[in-house]
Amino acid sequence: MLTGAGGPVAAAPAFERVAVPEHVYSGGWAHFVGGGLAVFDCNDDRLPDLFAAGGESPAALWVNRSAPGGEIVFEPLDSETPAITDATGAYPLDIDSDGLLDLVVLRAGGNRVLRGLGDCTFAPTDAFALDPGDRWTTAFSATWEAGRSLPTLAFGNYVDRDDPDGPFRACDDNQLFRPEGARYGAAETLTPGYCALSILFTDWGRRGRADLRISNDRHYYVRGGEEQMWAMEDTPRLYTAEDGWNSFSIWGMGIAQRDLTGDGLPEVYLTSMADQKLQMLENGGSAPSYRDATYDRGTTAHRPHVGDDGRPSTGWHVAFGDVDNDGRDDIFVAKGNVEQMPGLAMKDPNNLLMQQADGTFAEAAADAGIASFERSRGAALVDLNADGLLDLTVVNRRAPLEVYRNVTAPVGNWLSVALRQPAPNTRAVGAWIEVEADGRRHTREITVGGGHAGGSAAPEHFGLGDAQSVRLRVVWPDGETSAWVEVETGQALEIGRDGGALTVAAY
Repeated sequence: MLTGAGGPVAAAPAFERVAVPEHVYSGGWAHFVGGGLAVFDCNDDRLPDLFAAGGESPAALWVNRSAPGGEIVFEPLDSETPAITDATGAYPLDIDSDGLLDLVVLRAGGNRVLRGLGDCTFAPTDAFALDPGDRWTTAFSATWEAGRSLPTLAFGNYVDRDDPDGPFRACDDNQLFRPEGARYGAAETLTPGYCALSILFTDWGRRGRADLRISNDRHYYVRGGEEQMWAMEDTPRLYTAEDGWNSFSIWGMGIAQRDLTGDGLPEVYLTSMADQKLQMLENGGSAPSYRDATYDRGTTAHRPHVGDDGRPSTGWHVAFGDVDNDGRDDIFVAKGNVEQMPGLAMKDPNNLLMQQADGTFAEAAADAGIASFERSRGAALVDLNADGLLDLTVVNRRAPLEVYRNVTAPVGNWLSVALRQPAPNTRAVGAWIEVEADGRRHTREITVGGGHAGGSAAPEHFGLGDAQSVRLRVVWPDGETSAWVEVETGQALEIGRDGGALTVAAY
């Protein structure tokens, strides 16, 4: 029995493993990191498909053949696209605003932009004069800056493999590509680089501009580095203590954000070796000043929660999502040793941190059936079979990719929302969706980036407890705020822009 939006559900979360074609993220040192997963609908059938990096193995592109509400079924696509090797990750976005999602594929040696042609076919393109370089790229993010017809693209690079004094203290610089009309100019260098493993454009304080957050791997910069936030001014600059930025260093690997408190501002979860971080923005977003709430909220996840390996954990991809639709977002963390690092746990199960009624989190992965002991890397919490429940996909290093169907019961109500607007920026990257249910406002920023080496372009999923209907509005990327509309829960919607009003259609 549900006790209202934000109330508990009687049953614990439960997942069942799904049989899928085999795919393994493999390779040597250049693929100790990465293993990202892109989740997006590439054939317009309203079911999310998968593109998984393979490292030294070919990448995999799987088409979703699931029956809505039924069993989850994927089949490989007979295409040249998966033949890409040395891929570390991938992110979907509609770069040219033609309504079809494209793919940015990250590689250890020459990133690729694949233009979506429809029906899950892609072709390499140089139409934008984007120089992919020859770096070891491990992170990506994109945003539309005001007045631009193309997105601004940021590439996070890891160790400079050509540095003869490396690999330690040999972190490469990061790159920013800003459009010049219908093409891209030369890359701007974001330096110093401290071995980025996750980056995210976000309007963290809702001030009308997306800045670039970078999470860095202390293992290779060793000392003198830190986590970073770039203010995206005409000439980007790093935030400093004078701006309110609190300097800190971790073995940063993944970034995710979600408004957990209902104040309209996102909290940030950062994965790392040992000390996973949950940070809350102070001072109402007037400055980029974050305080640590990890222990207060019970989100440390710093050691294996099952098994007999008591050494510190290694966190990679992190995703927020309400897996039981009780109106409270939960957290999934993919875990796994880098390779054979003896000071860290070798049997390091993934985490599912379920948010409780008091805002703290409790571990549930083992009981839910998803506490895999493989070396997990990229992942996604996405509804794969259109039944209103978030399913789970996990890429593993040197072990097969895993897909789990969410079979939790009973569960609360839900709403799925996809935004559309005229070109440019057809998917409304940078918009904020606000949903009001039973006295609480759920707020979601549309972003491209974060996670670990992969991300999703699926509709936004809201768990809503007992709510039978909700109020919804959109703050569009240019700042225009729509009127509120009332919609029933338990459905997937496509929300469009019609002046100050919204168009509402079934997705």
